[in-house]
Amino acid sequence: MHAVTIKQALRQAQHTFYGHESAQIDAELLLAHTLGCSRTHLYTWPDQVLSPSQIAFFESLLERRVLGEPVAYIIGEREFWSLPLKVNRHVLIPRPETELLVELALSLADASPHRVADLGTGSGAIALALASERAQWDIVATDLSADALAVASENAQRLHLTHVRFHQGAWCDALPTGSFDLLLSNPPYIAPHDVHLQQGDLRFEPASALSAPDSGLADLRTLIEQAPAHLKPGGWLLLEHGYDQGQAVRDLFLDRGYVDVRTLQDFNGLDRVTVGAVSV
Repeated sequence: MHAVTIKQALRQAQHTFYGHESAQIDAELLLAHTLGCSRTHLYTWPDQVLSPSQIAFFESLLERRVLGEPVAYIIGEREFWSLPLKVNRHVLIPRPETELLVELALSLADASPHRVADLGTGSGAIALALASERAQWDIVATDLSADALAVASENAQRLHLTHVRFHQGAWCDALPTGSFDLLLSNPPYIAPHDVHLQQGDLRFEPASALSAPDSGLADLRTLIEQAPAHLKPGGWLLLEHGYDQGQAVRDLFLDRGYVDVRTLQDFNGLDRVTVGAVSV
């Protein structure tokens, strides 16, 4: 087997992914994972020669990516809010637009002690992002899936964010007693027969965390109905939803008597998070 350098391996990988929008970054992430190094290292030491075992491992990763498997599942990690989170097929892959939920929560409550819950936490992305910013907050993270909670708990331990407590159960039914200042969730909101579920990374992610009945609104409605019983007067419910669901979700909030209801747009200018408060 002839010698293969980092530069050559990257070039070959990008050729393998030709036509993929993320060809370059996919190649970099997979090669950095293979070598156990940073992406910066790849360009600092382009003439470093790969061992035969490294070449074989890298090629196996490329094959998985060519078949469509998400890079995050292949390398077992995805960054969210600058935190390296373990991910696997039991949890959704955290996405940049969900950081809007975190930003909004931080803007609604200061650094003094508050009680906050992330419902349907998955990898723990939202709860752990908040924990990294607010050491004084009492944060609860819930999920129906024991496998997802295991991933979230491991992420909390790896990141030394020990003031997050995990509870298993469905939505607000999983919450411990007492009232909360903020409830947040990125629930399933894709309609069951949406064609996007058969495309890209979504094909590999847990369907139960992606789609919901009633055109994707079923779990959003449940959260909106349950939350007031668990929120303090003036407490906030923050929900991520689909780009075309803003009006429907606002109507659900208003029908349930929330005040200060509004929808915020993500970095693409699309409706993404709706928020409402329980009246004082």
